[in-house]
Amino acid sequence: MLHNHRFQLRVKSPILSSMTQNLRTILSLPLLALASFCIANQAAAFDPRAEPEGATSAALENSSQSKVIRARHHMVVSANPHASEAGRAILRRGGTAIDAAIAVQMVLNLVEPQSSGIGGGAFLLHWSEQTRKLTSFDGRETAPLAAKPTRFMKNGKPMKFRDAVPGGLSVGTPGVLKMLEKIHKRHGRLPWAQLFDPAIKLAMRGFALSSRLHALLQKADVHSFGPKAQAYFFDKMGDPKPVGTLLKNPAFAQTLSGIARNGSDYFYRGPLAKQIAKTVQTSHANKGDMTSTDLATYKALERDPICISYRTYNICGMGPPSSGMLTIAQVLKIIEPLDLGSTPLNQTALHLISEAEKLAYADRKRYMADHDFIEIPQGLLDARYLAKRRALIKPHKTMGKAKPGTPPAGKKRSGIDATTENNGTSHISIIDVQGNAISMTSSIEGAFGARLMVSGFLLNNELTDFSFRPTDKQDRLIANRVEPLKRPRSSMAPTMVFDRHGRLHMVVGSPGGSRIILYVLKTIIGHINWGQNARSLTHMPNFGSRNGPLELEKVPECK
Repeated sequence: MLHNHRFQLRVKSPILSSMTQNLRTILSLPLLALASFCIANQAAAFDPRAEPEGATSAALENSSQSKVIRARHHMVVSANPHASEAGRAILRRGGTAIDAAIAVQMVLNLVEPQSSGIGGGAFLLHWSEQTRKLTSFDGRETAPLAAKPTRFMKNGKPMKFRDAVPGGLSVGTPGVLKMLEKIHKRHGRLPWAQLFDPAIKLAMRGFALSSRLHALLQKADVHSFGPKAQAYFFDKMGDPKPVGTLLKNPAFAQTLSGIARNGSDYFYRGPLAKQIAKTVQTSHANKGDMTSTDLATYKALERDPICISYRTYNICGMGPPSSGMLTIAQVLKIIEPLDLGSTPLNQTALHLISEAEKLAYADRKRYMADHDFIEIPQGLLDARYLAKRRALIKPHKTMGKAKPGTPPAGKKRSGIDATTENNGTSHISIIDVQGNAISMTSSIEGAFGARLMVSGFLLNNELTDFSFRPTDKQDRLIANRVEPLKRPRSSMAPTMVFDRHGRLHMVVGSPGGSRIILYVLKTIIGHINWGQNARSLTHMPNFGSRNGPLELEKVPECK
């Protein structure tokens, strides 16, 4: 069943019944949103050949206007074909959605190291067809025990974002491995060790350096990388290794082999944990204060998902410390009674949606953070409160920059936020033959994280997702300030959509920093309001407002 325990939502959200055996759509949003993108960049594992019952059986519809993959039994959608194929191989062995997710994440760590991996964190939604229950899991990084609210202040002023990223100061205690192990113990079927085989073999065999990875390295400052990361990604002249270079990573293979044999304790305790802590403490820039104790005591958490009704559907996602679903929910409930028209991206709809997003982002910035440390007003989704917010939208005039509202049940107002967010991240959508599904968004924050490599993987820079200032100009505490063991606010928004009968209808998510919320909203609205399919939604230009100007994507014609 769906749980709305934490926020006591005053919206109708019927209990889910059984999920359809023919999943309507599994979606993964653009990998490089607000940049050139064509559908070929996605990697869905499928096989158009007729196969025995229980294996993948898919049909690919080809025309100049349509390219939609339909699978009868299972599907994996990720950012890289190596990763998607690894997940499909696990599903074909009888593995569950979470088994496949582990294999996919390990391969993504190898072939897409700039975006996610075991040195970072993740949020995951899990739908169990057997119990008809939706659960959410928090593998977000935590601040070290020694962290102080003034962590990113220097001489009384906040550090520049680009200066705070490289080195140990920005590294949070990684959580993705603990989270995946926790879920696997409950929902996995194949042995833990088998799930690491694809990544281990690929790390030893090597893979071709992609044009995308090369382009990101070209934009990066070679001197911001630690020595091991420099040696792996760059040549002796300091230039990125050429496209097509065979990248082998035996150190990562050894790390994964240890985790496969010994579980997550291999990562969080013992020599590797000490190596991680030492790398953070002795980094080439911004020495940090993480210790092996921080690693040994890290806990992945199960949390109640947030669910709302929207038109005839139920939309479910991750609650705080992610701001993703709360912000999405506010926008959808504000626009629900408004006429968005039947034509995608019509002028009226763009105006109404972007104005609603301004209101939600204003509340997000003021109130949303790790609710284990701060009180989030329970009235953020109160119908009367959202009606007042909706009334601020003028049909033919922009409100400019929206101010946060005053929701009911909020005892005090937090200070004006000073958080800066970077783009990064990866997303995985999977459904297995039993009908179980996962929506998982994982990240090391900005491209290449803290630029520190340990035993073949990069460490995150997720602590820069905190507000650099602990208080605002009126000396009010900022909700998303740094505190020991606190999890920085995130925009990651793994999402599932259920139809009126409680059947799983869509699995969605996206990379993209603070724009993730906009991308997921575009997909939900584009499908529910405008009837667009997966292919059309992928190609639909991204749009929206983060309480600033309206952002519109220029999309080139795909060949």
